[in-house]
Amino acid sequence: MQQSKCDDPDRLSIIRHSTAHIMAAAVTKLFPGTKVAIGPSITNGFYYDFQLPAPLTPEDLPVIEKEMRRLINEHIDFIRREVSRDEALEMFKDEPFKTELINELPDGEPITVYQSGDFIDLCRGPHVGNSKEINVQSFKLMKTAGAYWRGDENKPMLTRIYGTAWERPQDLTGYLNMLKEAEKRDHRKLGRELDLFHIDDENPGQIFWHPNGWLLYRIVENYVREMIHEDGYVEVKTPFVMPQSLWERSGHWAKYKENMFITESEKRIFALKPMNCPGHIELFKQGLKSYRDLPLRIAEFGSCTRNEPSGSLHGIMRIRGFVQDDAHIFCTEEQISSEVVKFCRLLKRVYKDFGFNPDEVLVKFSTRPELRIGSDETWDRAEEALAKACSEAGLSYEIAPGEGAFYGPKLEFRLVDALGREWQCGTVQVDYQLPSKERLNAEYTGEDNAKHTPVMLHRAVLGSLERFIGILIENYAGLFPVWLSPQQAVIIPVAPAFDAYAEEIARQLASEGFRITADTDNERMNMKIRKYQGLKIPYQLIVGQSEMDEKSVSVRFRDGKQNKMTVTEFASYLRDKAVSKAIEY
Repeated sequence: MQQSKCDDPDRLSIIRHSTAHIMAAAVTKLFPGTKVAIGPSITNGFYYDFQLPAPLTPEDLPVIEKEMRRLINEHIDFIRREVSRDEALEMFKDEPFKTELINELPDGEPITVYQSGDFIDLCRGPHVGNSKEINVQSFKLMKTAGAYWRGDENKPMLTRIYGTAWERPQDLTGYLNMLKEAEKRDHRKLGRELDLFHIDDENPGQIFWHPNGWLLYRIVENYVREMIHEDGYVEVKTPFVMPQSLWERSGHWAKYKENMFITESEKRIFALKPMNCPGHIELFKQGLKSYRDLPLRIAEFGSCTRNEPSGSLHGIMRIRGFVQDDAHIFCTEEQISSEVVKFCRLLKRVYKDFGFNPDEVLVKFSTRPELRIGSDETWDRAEEALAKACSEAGLSYEIAPGEGAFYGPKLEFRLVDALGREWQCGTVQVDYQLPSKERLNAEYTGEDNAKHTPVMLHRAVLGSLERFIGILIENYAGLFPVWLSPQQAVIIPVAPAFDAYAEEIARQLASEGFRITADTDNERMNMKIRKYQGLKIPYQLIVGQSEMDEKSVSVRFRDGKQNKMTVTEFASYLRDKAVSKAIEY
């Protein structure tokens, strides 16, 4: 039966999936002996995995694209058929990866194949009705990579070909332009150019912060610290290494052991903490607590490590050692809504100060996963409480079934950067499980003088500080607003005769709390100007005879414009920009 021209709301995903099939058809025709694996649509495109008779070269991708366009222009129908298991096994008898998938299908589950021209694929679909629905000028093959079959390093290494596909040529052009801009903004590239950090190949996933980078880090950390103190949090510090027994009681040992760095001392097993929550419960349990102490908001800039696979590491965005702006709110069931509302206000204020539009923050509501702890009854209460809190906070959200934490449902907050990319940063999770008697046994005395178990809200605004700084670097392309810039201005004398005046101004402005230095090295002035343009310093203060006579500075902005101000006027100007957190390129 031929599928009709699709009017599915997820049309772009269908086009991409269909383009993946066209690519597979082209590859199997061009490279006889190829074995096919899987080819799904993904964000912004698609991929297909192949076992090829010989490695691909960069010159092969244009050849594959040309064959794809030829196939598309034949206006091939995508025809869906339902077949029996025996038919499917016979159809794919020479395709070991397809055969493996067929043999794992449960008895009675429908098996469908799609035929497009001479190519037949095991696939649930859906697809376009005809290849003419794929615009030949709206797709591009991007790159190749190695990928283990089913992600298992003990299985064959396949060749993965990535592509992107869009409905219209202008959409493809816009996407490719965005990629070029994203490449310019790559935080790894800018991290080197701005002398912010480096990562040693022998120590993957761990960051060496340089002075400017560490200053940026502390600016971000101290800002968050100020915000949470205003919002009623107490800050703590918990141990970096904790015993296996604690992780077993919390449930993390069973659910998360493979991602933990484990060590042994005096015949006892310990783990470097991958998260902070068990430690905060241990803090809560110290001393008697009553309902009058709730809500208790405990915050920590908690150093964590997770044993991420080396292939998944990416600059400072995904690493093994990181710090979370973590906090846990211990409250009663009745306080959940008000605390989530309060947290949402804090989150939006913080994102706004960092230059993101709080009205564009996207929210995902992740519900109970298949592997979880606790009863369905407590999960029902947790999900209902979180939904009620969303309603009171005025949040609209999309449901993500089964993506909650193993101990509770969660909200994920995604901010949108200057290129329109989404970044998941903030989270809040409702947890009835970890504080329970069956787990870590936290309790407080209620108004009725009986013992009760608090609800624990896990929450973070930025998530990993390191990752958030990577997002900031890319969002601003290194052109940080004044309040975030590690160095806010540099003073450049036009000749050595004015070095003393430059240093005097630097001392004066630094004493007022500004991050300013004077460059009195022997380089020519024009060389210094180019140097600090490359370092993206917000302001260069040029000083010569007239500036020294007038107690002024010639302010050179990042766009090349200049304006003379007295030192007092510049200090006031700089203070206003920093206090208002103005974004100025």
